[in-house]
Amino acid sequence: MRNSPSVSARERRPHPARQGAPQFHAGDRLGVVSDSHGLLRPQVKDLLRCVRAIIHAGDVGKISVLEELERIAPVYAVRGNVDLVPPCSDLPESLVLTACGQRILVTHILEEADPADFDLVVCGHSHVPKISTVGSACCLNPGSIGQRRFRLPVSMGYITVSCDGALVPELRAVE
Repeated sequence: MRNSPSVSARERRPHPARQGAPQFHAGDRLGVVSDSHGLLRPQVKDLLRCVRAIIHAGDVGKISVLEELERIAPVYAVRGNVDLVPPCSDLPESLVLTACGQRILVTHILEEADPADFDLVVCGHSHVPKISTVGSACCLNPGSIGQRRFRLPVSMGYITVSCDGALVPELRAVE
């Protein structure tokens, strides 16, 4: 069956963010970004070249950001509060990923999530890069890779799955 001629190729193809439940393993390094708001800096792309997958914790802004990231590594993205129109609005509110039996919750707004039963929560929204503890879970907010706001740094994060299966989060300044 042919698509209607009034539907563009961009509208016909699915957005590039994966929504499955991948398994990550010891030695894997994941790139973690959030709050791109339609901007993907060359420095961020360079810092992501060494990762097995990329997690985007919402406020994508433009689908072209996910398309560019997908050229580097598989992308797992959630919808943020600014992702109001398709295809960004079609992203899930949350994702659950696993690595060596550890459960990772990816969501945009931490306060709207239930971190119970998760080992690591990845969130965004605040633009404040931070590694903290919420309940019994570690929480990684990579900050923002988008336009600088106030005096907050442009930043991102990584999660390394150690050889013993532990999830090791880290923050990285972009500029």
